Amino acid sequence: MNELLLIALAYLIGSVPTSVWVSRRFFGIDIRDYGSGNAGATNTYRVLGAKWGTFVMIIDMIKGVIATSLYVVLPQHLIQNDLYLTNLMIGLGLGAVLGHIFPIWAGFRGGKGVATMFGMILAIQPLVAVCCVGVFLLVLYLTRFVSLSSMLAGVSFAVFILFIFNDDVTLYRVFSVGVALMIILTHQKNINRILNGTESKVPIFKYRDRRRQRRKNN
Repeated sequence: MNELLLIALAYLIGSVPTSVWVSRRFFGIDIRDYGSGNAGATNTYRVLGAKWGTFVMIIDMIKGVIATSLYVVLPQHLIQNDLYLTNLMIGLGLGAVLGHIFPIWAGFRGGKGVATMFGMILAIQPLVAVCCVGVFLLVLYLTRFVSLSSMLAGVSFAVFILFIFNDDVTLYRVFSVGVALMIILTHQKNINRILNGTESKVPIFKYRDRRRQRRKNN
């Protein structure tokens, strides 16, 4: 019963619609009416700019960390062993991700849950999370596609868990594969736009791009 209540609380934390509240409070719009129509950090980058996109991404990550760490309120004697704790943290994190995708505070129309899921991974496996961030930043630097960076980071998460770190918790291994598949499935429109050459790039590394353009012109 305690676990179910914590998972419900994790869902409510994940349901905090950061981008929706930011867009309404500071810009008088609903972010879901613009860009891709998604209530996530990527669309916030696209519509409101890098500053607010970064803010939304950080808060959505923090939601995942806090929700996944709710186990700390349980009495120590109820935490049976490391396997139980890992499974509980996965359940809490998934509750937060579900809340982000289907937020009760925003008409059940949320984002894709990538940042919140990263926060969840950060709470469970910090080293793996850092490796995934490295993949994300590298792809972002090379392409400036947040969507592609998220997809490859998600796939790399499964690779890290299954092959590199070889985690022996069965549920965590299954979860890593599920994460990779979910991220790819929820980015189908982005994949089509990338293939069609219509996917928006985030407004970063503009000085690098200007230097490259000058070199081409010369």
